[in-house]
Amino acid sequence: MKRKLIAAAVAATLAGSFGLAQAQKLSGDAVKIGVLTDMSGVYADYGGQGALVAAKMAVQDFGGKMFGKPIEVLNADHQNKPDIAKNVTQQWFDRDGVDMTVENLNSAVALTVQALGKEKNKITIVNGAATARLTNEDCSPATAVHYLMDTVALSNVVGKAIVKDGGNTWYFLTADYAFGHSLEKDTGEVVKAAGGKVLGAVRHPLSTGDFSSFLLQAQSSGAKVIGLANAGMDTVNSVKAAAEFGLTKKQNLAALLMLITDVHSIGLNTAQGLYLTEGWYWDLNPETRAWAERYSKQMNGRKPNSDHASVYSATMHYLQAVKAAGTDDTAAVMKKMHEMPINDMFAKGGKIREDGRMVHDMYLFQVKSPAESKGPWDYYKLKGTVKGEDAFLPLSQSKCAAIKK
Repeated sequence: MKRKLIAAAVAATLAGSFGLAQAQKLSGDAVKIGVLTDMSGVYADYGGQGALVAAKMAVQDFGGKMFGKPIEVLNADHQNKPDIAKNVTQQWFDRDGVDMTVENLNSAVALTVQALGKEKNKITIVNGAATARLTNEDCSPATAVHYLMDTVALSNVVGKAIVKDGGNTWYFLTADYAFGHSLEKDTGEVVKAAGGKVLGAVRHPLSTGDFSSFLLQAQSSGAKVIGLANAGMDTVNSVKAAAEFGLTKKQNLAALLMLITDVHSIGLNTAQGLYLTEGWYWDLNPETRAWAERYSKQMNGRKPNSDHASVYSATMHYLQAVKAAGTDDTAAVMKKMHEMPINDMFAKGGKIREDGRMVHDMYLFQVKSPAESKGPWDYYKLKGTVKGEDAFLPLSQSKCAAIKK
């Protein structure tokens, strides 16, 4: 009898060990993460090297290994071209064994990569791209997450605030691709719902070198507010050009997507007074400041923007989900990512909804004047906090086909 009990105990121990070994399964004996961003173009400051550094920081903070196996970070410059992004990502998935791509900056790129991830059953996390189509008409919640902000949240926060403040006639200066179109549409709907009017729009090519003709059209509209439905260096250059033209003496600019790196490039003399929407700011609290200080040491003193912080958070959340699932299997990891709340230096009580949208608080900031700033990168005044459920599109209004209604 005693021998039978011992044998049973040994068998149970071996079975448990075998089960644990089976549970901790990684394809290719590694976790591979691809950071796809703009390293050299109009969005290089927006994402670029800073996004890569943030992802690597997350891997380092996680411990650098998963179940004793290496965590590898690959990176590529998509050059803001969807065809290049698709070719790179397809190679990552098919040849290099990449399990997840993060950042995926540029909305046209993000839509392309998210569709490929759905086809290949690979996880794609979008940070820098903002089109709300990613979790609406083109949603793919079984394989994709939209993490930082989208055009609905950007519109809801800054658009409502400006109309309330008297800016009730708008004209848009819009980047002529998916992101710009979405931001113009979503902000226009917010303006009209708040009692304002949209007088028109002019669209400019991505990364244009001359904004003069576009700004003249905006100026001649007579609108109180010129809504900049662009981002990155396009926003920087259009704000600078508007100041040079004297447009800002009679009309107000609304920077619908501006990050702190853009403010740094513009300078406080020109950017002061602008209202903007952000998902994060390095100087919000001791936790954000501590992380920003670590980041800055690797980036020659530059502070992180909200995109960089979200890439760190998203990468860490993914790694924690792999650990909790015991595998890098897409379905198992996505299940954990949806189940686990996000509580870190980027978001408190963040939650990935059934449409793939990561819901978190958004902030309304105003750019400080030079006199108000205490030094480099001290650029924002917090004007209000908008709860995630109020900032993002309600599920009841979503066109995501995966949502059960």
